[in-house]
Amino acid sequence: MSVREVSEIRALDAADPLAGFRTHFDLPDGIIYLDGNSLGPLPRGTRERLRVLVDVEWGRDLIASWNTAGWMKKPVLLGDRIGRLIGAAPGQVVVCDSTSVNIFKVLAAALSLRPGRRTIVSEDTNFPTDLYIVDGLRTLVGDIRLELAGRDRPLDDLLQSDVAAVLLTEVDFRTGARHDMAKVTQRIHAAGALAVWDLAHSAGAFEVALDAAKADFAVGCTYKYLNAGPGGPAYVYCAARHQEEVRQPLTGWLGHADPFAFDVAYRPATGIAQFIAGTPSILALAPLEASLAVWDEVDVARLRAKSVALTELFIARVDRFAAHYGLTLASPRAAERRGSQVSLRHPSAFAIIKAMIAEGVIGDFRAPDILRFGFTPLTLSYADVATAAERLETVLASERWRAFSSARGSEVT
Repeated sequence: MSVREVSEIRALDAADPLAGFRTHFDLPDGIIYLDGNSLGPLPRGTRERLRVLVDVEWGRDLIASWNTAGWMKKPVLLGDRIGRLIGAAPGQVVVCDSTSVNIFKVLAAALSLRPGRRTIVSEDTNFPTDLYIVDGLRTLVGDIRLELAGRDRPLDDLLQSDVAAVLLTEVDFRTGARHDMAKVTQRIHAAGALAVWDLAHSAGAFEVALDAAKADFAVGCTYKYLNAGPGGPAYVYCAARHQEEVRQPLTGWLGHADPFAFDVAYRPATGIAQFIAGTPSILALAPLEASLAVWDEVDVARLRAKSVALTELFIARVDRFAAHYGLTLASPRAAERRGSQVSLRHPSAFAIIKAMIAEGVIGDFRAPDILRFGFTPLTLSYADVATAAERLETVLASERWRAFSSARGSEVT
């Protein structure tokens, strides 16, 4: 970088209103972490929260902590805190299970709200687990059709009278392309169907507006941008207008109206609590509590503004050399049409990513040819981003990536 460019980058970091949040996270020295969209960095408060849970709540107070530490209420209380980040008023979000399990719940619930309609629509680019769950639901229920929108099959063409629900991921996991949730939901509703949104790459990346968009259901995970740790719990959103009528299929005891009555017959709890099935994993909820203590203080509008600035900076820097080395931009160039990631295409993407990791810049690979870089505004500086682009150019110019060209692409990246 030139002296002028270095000065400009320093000025951006000096004026960054979110810069102070970086001190709330542990990151190894010398690492530029551009993979927070797969596993968010560790909040520093997590260790203390786990220590209290293990030493005091579990170790000393034992079973009393279901009451004294409020363990039983945490799925709903934490759900409301996530709700602030995804544009959901209180009483519509609960933390429980995994994203895959929750997709099963909400799709079955959507079918129950649209009796006689037997088609579920999704996209051929959707994250595979979403499609696998539809296939599994179809195996159990029988006459359900799955229709996939794609390049040659526009979504609107599939919105026929038999469609019960449309399952879409707001941000494409490969390219970062972002749906306009409000406009797409409106088109889904015009066809008489229900809108189900997967927020895996949305929550903690930008402002989500479930209530304003009139979404029906949503699911999401907490281990990416929300920093709840590997395997962190997922959450479910069910719009308040559906909660009296809807029924979800995994009728476990903690979704019962009175779990400790131990009735033989099932009676669903009122409101969002009916989406709980089994005993909440308190060991998994504790890291989420620690991360939300940070997120409670975040202005999501500022978060999005910095996300756009970081991704724009990276794209501008990569544009300088991309064509020379055969790199192409896979993400939308318009900031309003992408999430908080930048994806590039190259035939040797896996080897290049491995070389970048060896240079201290951690991104990831998505088959068949995607180099994917996630931008987490709470932990990244503008200097990090400029340096990452520089190292990418160095890896390409020096052809260091060729040393990794025989590596297997099945590794986790």
